[in-house]
Amino acid sequence: MNITRRSVIGGAAAGAAAAGLAPAPSARAAATAKTTLHAVMQGDLRSFDPIWTTANISAYYGAMVYDTLFSIDAKFQPQPEMVGKWNLSDDKKTYTFELRDGLMWQDGTPVTAADCVASIRRWGARNAGGQAVLARTKDLSAKDDKTIVLALKEPFGLVLTALATASTPNCFMMPKKDAETDPFQQITGRIGSGPFTFNQKLTRPGSRYVFDKWDKYVPRKEAPSGLAGGKVVHLDQVIWENIADEQTALAALGAGEIDFYELPPLDLLPQLRANPDVKLQVMNPTGNDGLMRLNCLHAPFNNVKARQAMLYLIDQKAILNASFGDPKFYHPGPSLFGYGTTMSNDANTAWFKQAPDLAKAKQLFHESGYKGEKVVVLDPTDFAFMNNSAQLIVGWLQKIGVNAELASMTWGEVVTRRASMKPDDQGGWDIFVTYSGGYDMSDPITQIALSANGKKGWFGWPENAQYEKLRNQWAEAATVAEQQAIARKMQAVAWDFVPMVMLGSWTQPAAMRKNVHGFISVPDVIPFWNVSKS
Repeated sequence: MNITRRSVIGGAAAGAAAAGLAPAPSARAAATAKTTLHAVMQGDLRSFDPIWTTANISAYYGAMVYDTLFSIDAKFQPQPEMVGKWNLSDDKKTYTFELRDGLMWQDGTPVTAADCVASIRRWGARNAGGQAVLARTKDLSAKDDKTIVLALKEPFGLVLTALATASTPNCFMMPKKDAETDPFQQITGRIGSGPFTFNQKLTRPGSRYVFDKWDKYVPRKEAPSGLAGGKVVHLDQVIWENIADEQTALAALGAGEIDFYELPPLDLLPQLRANPDVKLQVMNPTGNDGLMRLNCLHAPFNNVKARQAMLYLIDQKAILNASFGDPKFYHPGPSLFGYGTTMSNDANTAWFKQAPDLAKAKQLFHESGYKGEKVVVLDPTDFAFMNNSAQLIVGWLQKIGVNAELASMTWGEVVTRRASMKPDDQGGWDIFVTYSGGYDMSDPITQIALSANGKKGWFGWPENAQYEKLRNQWAEAATVAEQQAIARKMQAVAWDFVPMVMLGSWTQPAAMRKNVHGFISVPDVIPFWNVSKS
C-alpha cells in the first residue's frame, strides 16, 4: 500500500493497535523505553565539527557533546556556564575568566584554560562575533590551568554576547589537540565536556546517531534558563533516527516508534493536534527567516547587476506558501534583518513593492553581461523548505532565459558542497537556500550571514568595505536606538550590492509524544538536557 500524507495519522493509529497484540514488554524493556528518546531531526548529521560548519544539526550535536564558557538565558542575556568566576578591569579592557570546578573531558583529563584559549581562537576564525572580538584583542592567554585572560586594545561591550551566542557556529570548548586544527579543516575528535557522549559504536552514519548520558558531567546548580543554567540529564540515551521521508516519520510518531519530530509538515498540524498522544511546541520562539545565498566569486553573481536581478525575481509569498500553506504561519518581508526583529526596517526596499517583476529581473541580467553561464542551484530533496524554494527559483530563472539547473542531493551534501569556492564545473555552486532564526538576524555581529568581508565570511562570500565599516560602528554603538539608526544605513547599502536575498519568515512547531516533558524552547539549538519521559 502506498503511504499518502492524508492516511498517515490513521495508518499510524492502526499500526499502534496492531502492535498491542504483541506480548507485553518486560519491565527492563519498559524502563529502557522511559529513559531512551528517539528523535527525527531536520536532516542528516554530515559534519561532526560545529565550528567548521554553521549547519544547525551540527550545532545540535555540539550542544550534546561540548559545552560553552557562557550561554544565553531565556531573556537572551549571557550567563556563565563553564566559567565559575569572572571580572572586567576598571578600564573595561581586560576580562579574566576562571573555570568552575569539576570540568573534565570525556576521556577523563581535566579541562584547562589552554584548551579554552585554543577553542576561542578557532571559533573566532569562523564566527562573525568571534572575528569582531579577536580583531580587538591584544592578548588571549592562559594565566594558569583554570584562568583565561582576554586583553582588548579598546573596550568592546559585546564580548560576553559573542561568547554566549546561540548563532552558529557556537563557541564550543574542545580539547587543545582538536582546537588547534585549522578552522577551515574538520576535526576528527569526538571528545567534549558536555552532558552527553557520542556513542560511535552504536551510531550508523546516514541512519542513526546515538548519544549516551555522561555520568561524570557536573551541571551548574542554577535552574535551566534558555541555554544557561544547570544541564541536568534525565535520559540515559538519545537516538537521532535519520528518516528523510516525512510521511514515514509522521507514521512513526503516531505509532510511538519515535518520540520527537523536529519539522513536521505544517499542513498536517490539525491532524497532529487531534491525536491525543501527540503535542506541539514551537522550539524557536523568535521564528525563522529564509535566506538565498548567491556565490559572489564566480559568474554570473560576481556582477552586482545579476545579484540585483534576484531581488526582482523572487516571489516570497509563492515560496512561503509552497512550504507552509497557511498565511498565519508566515510573513513576507524585505528587511535584511528579518521580520519583526529589533533591527528590522524599510530602508531601500522600493524593489520589494515591485517584486516579483520578471521583466525587470531579465533586464538586469542582460545589463550584467550574462552570457548564458550555467547557474547551479543546490536542491536538498530531504528538506521541504529548501527543496520547494530551489525548484521555484530554477523555474523563474529559466523563464527569463537563464541557464539554470537543479543539483539534487541531501541537505547534508549541501552543507558539504556549499563550502567549496570552486566554479560549478569543479564541484562548486551558484545558489543555495537556507534559513536562520529571527534571534540571529537582529545581530549583524554574531550572525555571520550578515557579514560582507569576502572570503573571511560566510558561504557566498560577498564583500563591501562601506557595509563592513557600518557593521563595526553598529558593534560599538552605545544604545539600541543608535544601533537601529546604523542598521538602516547598513540595509540601504546592502540592497545596492545584495549580499543575499530574503525569502520571508515563518514559525514552525515541533511534534512530540505527550509523555515527553521538559524541552526548552530557544533559538538555533534544541537542548536534550532537562527532557524526560513519563
